[in-house]
Amino acid sequence: MAKKAAKATAPAKGAAKRTAQESATPARHSKRSRPAAKTYVEQDSDEEVEDQTISSEDEAGNAKESDYENEDNKDPSSESDHEEASSEEDEGKRTKTPTGSGGKQSVVPLRKKQANEKELWKQGAKLEPGVQLIIKKPKAREAGNVQYADDTIHPNTMLFLKELAGNNDRQWLKMHDPDYRQSLQDFTTFLEKLTEKVVEIDDTIPELPVKDIIFRIYRDIRFSKDPTPYKTHFSAAWSRTGRKGPYAAYYVQVQPGGESFVGGGIWQPDAQSLSRLRSDIDRKPHKIKHVLVSKGIRKAFLGGVSDDKTKAVEAFTNLSMNKSTALKKHPKGYDADHSDIELLRLRNFTLGTKLPDEEVVGAKGLARIAELVACMLPFVSRSF
Repeated sequence: MAKKAAKATAPAKGAAKRTAQESATPARHSKRSRPAAKTYVEQDSDEEVEDQTISSEDEAGNAKESDYENEDNKDPSSESDHEEASSEEDEGKRTKTPTGSGGKQSVVPLRKKQANEKELWKQGAKLEPGVQLIIKKPKAREAGNVQYADDTIHPNTMLFLKELAGNNDRQWLKMHDPDYRQSLQDFTTFLEKLTEKVVEIDDTIPELPVKDIIFRIYRDIRFSKDPTPYKTHFSAAWSRTGRKGPYAAYYVQVQPGGESFVGGGIWQPDAQSLSRLRSDIDRKPHKIKHVLVSKGIRKAFLGGVSDDKTKAVEAFTNLSMNKSTALKKHPKGYDADHSDIELLRLRNFTLGTKLPDEEVVGAKGLARIAELVACMLPFVSRSF
């Protein structure tokens, strides 16, 4: 019985031995799931620890020095890797070098100068990934040696209009809004002084606020082949009802390049007003002819023609602003051989002349424009 008990306990000892061996054998782990080995290097001294701390802080500060530099995109498969930024002053390059064995060096992209810098602020401009564009807040152009005055047109106003002609674009004007506001204010104060002169010359013109005589700079492009959104000049008109209405008006336009203009009369009247004008010319042709031969009008607007009614009428009807819209044939209700058919064919009845920039800008501009307005007085207030 004792032997049988010993045999019965023998397998239990062998099983216990195998169990002990299995527990002594270390468990296998997959290479993919094996945790990263941790290493520790003892520092030789406390000074070495402080040097490493200072250098890491310097590198962090250098990484924030430039807004034009971009950081590399991190690879998702290497998110656990630690990278250190190093600075190479001798070569003048900034690189990032990962400490891992499989890391690759990559140069941080810097902002490159564009071929056409003014394209950068336009809508839809394309920049390199990570590049920041910083645009300084625009400021109005300095007055320079010539101070702004209420009774003069400043040279900066002409300069702005010249630049607008070369950059007739909404985005450009938005970026140069301070210059536009400054130029508009300069023209507005000039109009206030000019209005005083016009009212003195013609007592039929009321003293209206500037908003009733000034034209907007925006163009109506709904039915135009020209898509440019802005006029390249400042302008205003004076009549018994301001810039609008059926009455004859004085017109002033400020534009660089010798395109400034002073004129007056009736421009594109409606059908009923035009019919009355033609009827008045048919019945009293001497009225307008007497005005056209006046010395001031002949000298300032008709090229200095002689004191002859026929020549004065011919010069008046051949003005480009009148001839360009005149009828090719006689108007309805009038004979083709009418003695005053050249006047009856007109659809505009205007006078005008261009002025060079030097006659508009500066202290003499107000007096010169007022002089031309005075010459048109009999034509504007007494002919129509």
